[in-house]
Amino acid sequence: MPTDLQVLADTIRMGTFEAIANAGGGHFGGSLSETDILTALYFEELRVDPKRPDWPDRDRFVLSKGHGGPGLYVTLAERGFFPKEWLTELDQDGSRLPKHIDRTKLPGIDFSSGPLGQGLSVAVGMALAARLDGKDLRIYVLIGDGESSEGQIWEAAMAASKYRLDNLLAIIDRNFAQVDGTSDTIMPLEPFAAKWNAFGWNTLSVDGHNIEELLRGFKVAMATKGKPTVIIAKTVKGKGVSFMEGHYEWHSGSVTKEQIQIGRADLEKRLAK
Repeated sequence: MPTDLQVLADTIRMGTFEAIANAGGGHFGGSLSETDILTALYFEELRVDPKRPDWPDRDRFVLSKGHGGPGLYVTLAERGFFPKEWLTELDQDGSRLPKHIDRTKLPGIDFSSGPLGQGLSVAVGMALAARLDGKDLRIYVLIGDGESSEGQIWEAAMAASKYRLDNLLAIIDRNFAQVDGTSDTIMPLEPFAAKWNAFGWNTLSVDGHNIEELLRGFKVAMATKGKPTVIIAKTVKGKGVSFMEGHYEWHSGSVTKEQIQIGRADLEKRLAK
């Protein structure tokens, strides 16, 4: 299963690169770093039904780093929530696929995001609501490491620990870069895992590009009772595209025709392995 999912992840990564390139540019870096995480979630972990996107008993997913919308769009299309042809609308006037995700425009999106630092608070509220409603569902939230310097993240972390929200899983896309520099230059996060531990969370660290490690982390989180779990998923900004990998400058940008050709070739090589 992990091998098949890895191929699917690289297919989604290619689709994400193409969608952003066709839009004339956008948030390449974080959309490419999150791909394996989204693939593991939507094709193995999340209890969702594309034919019933508003199913009351579905698991909920919050993309706190809303600029990662292109990666989520391609994942949802691949999962069957809407036709892949819609991906050509990305970031166009009047589009159903705006640069930052909007739950009023597309099926399968549980939270509109853009302003950073808010997603964990919303996820905490969802987890509490599920408990009060007696719902056996789980809440998943994907957080950027850049937005982890927001104070609201840590307020929400305290609340989740206080209420022992073991139906909540936070995943950090730890790609070490944000719009204007490396995350540890802008605002150092380390010792990152120790901070989450100190806030009362069950804390795991995995390779965010290794599907098998991600799935093992999800199982540990599912089995953990009495506290929320956070998975620090170490990733690479711009993963899969040689000239983007590890460069914060590709948080957002536009590509030339030559760069599009290079990116396609890089991603085709991954699919050919």
